[in-house]
Formats: sequence, structure tokens, C-alpha cells
Amino acid sequence: MANKTAANEHHGFPWKHLIGFVLSIVLTLFALWIALGTDLSLTWILIIIFGFAFLQAALQLLMFMHVTENSTKSNLTSRVQIGNILFAAFVAIVIVIGSVWVMAAGHAKHDKHNHAPKTENHENHGSHGGGSEHDSGEHGSHE
Repeated sequence: MANKTAANEHHGFPWKHLIGFVLSIVLTLFALWIALGTDLSLTWILIIIFGFAFLQAALQLLMFMHVTENSTKSNLTSRVQIGNILFAAFVAIVIVIGSVWVMAAGHAKHDKHNHAPKTENHENHGSHGGGSEHDSGEHGSHE
């Protein structure tokens, strides 16, 4: 009976794929409208777009990647497949957040390091302009 169901799915019109495609296009257009057609702050635009992206990823996994179907060849149930996907999503999120964290920390350290010499150089150039106490103190010690 399972073979008849699989055979019927391959010979009929792929409604599941068409619905998934249309919903993916709609989510993309909503994200585009949010980004270009609203006056929301950048933070809210990014939050909404990331939300649409996660919805679209879940939709594509369910509609196109057959996540909920059981595999007879490898005896994987849909629960095992979903567990694998959740673990992969966790690893991807940790990698992305960790990369952003490391780059931000390195950038902040680099900025702090570059700003310190500029401040000192600016103060030194100001003191050579003439007439400061520091200059007169140096010249007075040589006499």
C-alpha cells in the first residue's frame, strides 16, 4: 500500500511543490516590502527579515526536502530527521554568532589600539606649536 501512495505522488500534479514555491515567493516579497516600504527602525527590519528567513527555511525543508517523510532504506523516522536538522541548525547558529562575536571583539580591539596613537600624536603636535609649559620646561633644563 505504501508503494501505491508513492507511485501516485510521482504521477500526479506536484501541488505540494507549487504551494511551497508560491509561499516562498510571498515570504520573499513580504521581506522586500518590509525592507524598502516601511519606516521601521533598522533593528526591527532585521528582526522581521530574519523571522521570514527562518519561516522560509522551515517551509522549504517541509515542502521540498521531505523532512516529515519516513525513509524505508535507512529506517530513519521523521523525528530522527528533525533532530538531525535541529542539531545542524544549532551548529550553524553557534558558528555564525561565534564568528560575529570574534570579529566584533577583534574590530573593537583594533579600533581602540588605532585611536590611542592618534590622540597622543595630536597632543604632541599641539605642544610643538610653541609657548606651552612643557616646552619651556624642557628648554629650561638644558641651560
